[in-house]
Amino acid sequence: MLSPHEFATLMLLKDAPDWLSLDGADLEALLDRQLVTLENLPSGQQRPLITHDGQMFLKAAARILNDE
Repeated sequence: MLSPHEFATLMLLKDAPDWLSLDGADLEALLDRQLVTLENLPSGQQRPLITHDGQMFLKAAARILNDE
């Protein structure tokens, strides 16, 4: 189960992956759960990207929220 902060981080990444200042613990938890991966950019920096599992998690959460 994700914490509220981790869930919020995942939702924010979906909408704005390029300009977020992420909490390291939340990002690490998402990486551990394979909901996010890090893309290596040509500049040498890394950018977090939502994985297929992360997308499926967000879709399932949206269905649950819409059913309430």
